[in-house]
Amino acid sequence: MRLRRALASLSALVAAALVVPLTSAPAQADTSEPVVFIHGFAGKSGQFSTMTSDFKANGYSDDQLHVFGYNSFRSNATIAGQLSDYIDGVLARTGAGKVDIVTHSMGGLSSRYYLKNLGGTARVDDWVSLGGPNNGTAIAGFCSFLITSCKEMRAGSGFLNQLNSGDPTPGNVSYTTFRSPCDLVINPVSSTILSGADNRKTACLGHIGMISNGGVIDAVRNVVR
Repeated sequence: MRLRRALASLSALVAAALVVPLTSAPAQADTSEPVVFIHGFAGKSGQFSTMTSDFKANGYSDDQLHVFGYNSFRSNATIAGQLSDYIDGVLARTGAGKVDIVTHSMGGLSSRYYLKNLGGTARVDDWVSLGGPNNGTAIAGFCSFLITSCKEMRAGSGFLNQLNSGDPTPGNVSYTTFRSPCDLVINPVSSTILSGADNRKTACLGHIGMISNGGVIDAVRNVVR
C-alpha cells in the first residue's frame, strides 16, 4: 500500500512538472526597410510589377514597396533632387529610418548622384543596380545631341567623371550590381562593374528581361533583406 501511494505521488509530481502553459510564439517583427524601385531611361513604373509581386509574396507589405517614376529626358542631377524628395516622403509616411533602392539601367545614375551629392547615404541601407551604365554606354550616342540624360550616359561625360571620381560607392551603404553577359544595351564588364560594389553576373538575359527574371528577383530580394 505504501509503495502504491509513493508511486502515485511520484507520478503526480512528474505529471505536474511536464505541464507547460500553452502560449503562442511571439510574432516576428518585419524589420525590412521600405524598398524604392527606379526604372531606366524611357522605362515605366509597371516594369517592376513582377518583382513587387514577388516581394509581396515573400512578406513585404504594400507600404514597404514604392516605385519612383520620372521624366527620362531630364538631367540625372534633376531627377536625383526629385528622388530625394520622394524618399523623404516615404520615410515620413512609414516611420522608417532608411530605405533600400533597387534600380534598372539609368535609374542607377540618378540614385548614385543622390547618394554622393545629396546626403542620400544617411537614408539608404542597400543600393542595387540591374544593368546600370555606371561607366557609360555607347548607345547613348544616338540621342545625346537632343537629350541631356543621354549626353550624361556617354562614356567620359562630365557627369560620369564627377560621379565616379574619388569614391564611387560612398558612405555606409551596401552596393550591389548585376550584369548580364548577353546585355546588348550596356556593356556588362566595362560599364556595369563598379569599384567597391559586390558585382554579380546573371545568366544570359536581355537588358529588360533582367527585371522580371525569377533568379535575379530572388537574388535582389536576398540582398535587400
